[in-house]
Formats: sequence, C-alpha cells, structure tokens
Amino acid sequence: MFDSVFKKDVWLNGMKHLRRRDKRLGRIIDRIGYIKITRHKDYFGTLVESIISQQISGAAADSITKRFKTLYNGKMPTPDDYIETSRRKLSGSGLSPQKISYIKDLSQRINDGRVELKKFYRLPNETVIKELDEVRGIGRWTAEMFLMFSLGRTNVLPRDDLGIRKGIQRIYRLRNAPDKKKFDELEALWHPFSTIASIYIWRYGSGGIQ
Repeated sequence: MFDSVFKKDVWLNGMKHLRRRDKRLGRIIDRIGYIKITRHKDYFGTLVESIISQQISGAAADSITKRFKTLYNGKMPTPDDYIETSRRKLSGSGLSPQKISYIKDLSQRINDGRVELKKFYRLPNETVIKELDEVRGIGRWTAEMFLMFSLGRTNVLPRDDLGIRKGIQRIYRLRNAPDKKKFDELEALWHPFSTIASIYIWRYGSGGIQ
C-alpha cells in the first residue's frame, strides 16, 4: 500500500522532511505553508482531458472539453460510450483526428484489459508509467501527472516539466537548466517526498514568491 499526498498527515510529514533535508526549499515551504491539493478521481476522464489539452492553450482546451462533454450530457463518457460515438460528432466537438484516435486507443485498451485503471493504485510507479506510455498519445509526463494527482503518489519528480526545470534553476541559482546529475542529487535529498517538493516548486513559480 502506498502513502497518499491527499492525506494531511502525509503532507505534513513531507514538509518536515523537506525542511530538514533541503534548506533552500524549506524556506519556500515556510512562506507558502500547507497546500491542499484536489484529487482527480475519474481516472479515464483525467487521461482524456490530458489528451485533449495537448499542444493547445488552456482556454482552447477548456472550450473543447466543454463541447466534448455536451455529447454525454455534460459529463465525461465511459470507454464504451466513447467507442460508440461517431467520428463526425467527435470532430464537431473540436477534437482533431489524431486526438480522436488517441482516446479511442485508450478506450479500447481499457475495454480489452490491457490497461486496468482500477488496479493502478497498487502498482509501482514505473509499472503505471510503462502501461500508460504504451497508449497512443500518452507519454511519461502525462503518466507522472496521473501518478501525482490521481493516485496521490508521494515520490514523483517530473524531470521534463518546464515549470520544474525553471523553478529548480531559479531556486538553486543555476546558470543553466538542471542536468541529470542535479536531478539525481535533488531526488536523493527529497526522497520519498519528491511529489510534495515538485508541487512547492510549481507554486513558487506561479506565485511570484522571492
């Protein structure tokens, strides 16, 4: 069984650990304080929204998602519902042909058992990433976001995320973006609470905290 960042006691323990191990990050944690994050409980819907939002602005993604949901009475569909929807209707919601095929691949994999979302809660991080990475249109970054915000895993560090890279560069006053050696160093410092560290770095970057 895995600890969950959605549990307040786990988050508070993570804050203490990070303050003790990393003084620079600790100062940021002290300024921001406790963060309560929202759990994405609809696993299929979360992945569908991730696919929809790829390579478009947040406003465009919100608009397409809203029109997409109108096909299903304002809700996210089940995999069966999606498969039964015509391409014409899906295109009419604003989905590109490529994204229509990505969501169909995900739906089919769930239906035939190649992807078992309900079992992900008890699988190791890398196993979840591997299974999701095999779905067309889902890469490592999307799988890491799923681990963090749907499964609540405590020890995920999305190394390819631009906000994380820029935040680390700023916090640790690096001349260049962090390399593998720096990420390895920080991951060792933050273990087993890299998720919590990452969320503070995102909040630091978005909040203008000095």
